[in-house]
Formats: sequence, structure tokens, C-alpha cells
Amino acid sequence: MASVLNPYINFDGNAREAMQFYENVFGGDLTVNTFGSFPGADASIADNVMHAMLTTPSGFTLMGSDGPPGQELKAGNNFTISLSGDDDAELRGYWAKLAEGGEVTMPLEKQMWGDVFGQCVDRFGVAWMVNITQPQ
Repeated sequence: MASVLNPYINFDGNAREAMQFYENVFGGDLTVNTFGSFPGADASIADNVMHAMLTTPSGFTLMGSDGPPGQELKAGNNFTISLSGDDDAELRGYWAKLAEGGEVTMPLEKQMWGDVFGQCVDRFGVAWMVNITQPQ
């Protein structure tokens, strides 16, 4: 699988509605995972969307989630660029270069869903997420 670059939009509690809207606009297959579908979730946000992904017939991939409680969202800080795939070396190389001179907001490490994932803000203030898919 080749690495993929796609937009990731954060919402303020209405991610499911927004992603269903985009599914209606673009067509395709929408998958939605809530915070409650993973162990240890805060009960107050159990029904909120932790991760949604729309894959369209045209080859678009759009991802989104509800922001965590207390995270202020406004135009300009409600999106992140996501890099994902299964090429560990390639994606770790991108991660290292993006994080250099920037700020790591979540270290690149194995997560509860099984993949290696991290978040950083590059030296230009652009937010990035890197997800390295692990063999099942």
C-alpha cells in the first residue's frame, strides 16, 4: 500500500453529521469509530467520533473526528494533514523531518488500535498526524 496524504478535519461534537454529509456529497464508504468503542474511554465523550474515514469512488480520502473536551476549534485550527500507510521506514522518515524544529504533540508510538501513530506541529505551524498501519 502506498502512503496517502489527506485532509483531517476536527469538529466540535458534530463529526458524525458532517462526515455523513460528505458521504452524501462525494459517495463512497464511510467508517466511524467512537471513543466508546475503545477501552478506557471517558464516558462523557463515548458517543463522540474518535475517527471517521470516507473513501470515495473518485479516490478521495477524507478523515475527521470530534475534538476532545476543552479544545477550542475555530477556522484555521480545525484541520490536520494526515499521512498514513504501511511503509514504516518511509513514514518514520517523514515524521522525523516534519518534527525537526517543530513540536511533537503526541509521540510516534504504538496506540490502542494497534497502529503506530503520532502528532506534531512543524516549524511553520502546520499540524500533522502520521499513522503507520501494523500487520493484523
